[in-house]
Amino acid sequence: MATTKRAGRTASKRQLRVGEELRHIISSILAKDLIHDVDVAGSSVTVTEVNPSPDMRNATVYVVSLGGVNEEALIEGLNRTSSVIQGEMARHLSMKFTPRLSFKKDESFEYASHIDNLIRKSKQTDENG
Repeated sequence: MATTKRAGRTASKRQLRVGEELRHIISSILAKDLIHDVDVAGSSVTVTEVNPSPDMRNATVYVVSLGGVNEEALIEGLNRTSSVIQGEMARHLSMKFTPRLSFKKDESFEYASHIDNLIRKSKQTDENG
């Protein structure tokens, strides 16, 4: 994960480093099952990427639920409980500010699968045509 361009701008080395640290911390918080929200508790969540803003005050957290079950409800639950996650995260960070978290569904796997299918179809038509 050398450069991230989700928002159209390449992330700095510091943003990448902080994003990776935040990803590990948030993953461990979710693995400990400390969140008691109905939509989040007991769900298997993978944190795929965290993109902090250039000022490090906000961060977008991209997640995928295992099996894709109830992803919309899961993301709504994570956004509702983001303050709890932030509070727990503050204990593990040595930053001046704890970033405000915003959770979103990671659609990069679906996009990659779509591109892969297009390439396969193209190869099949080349072989048959």
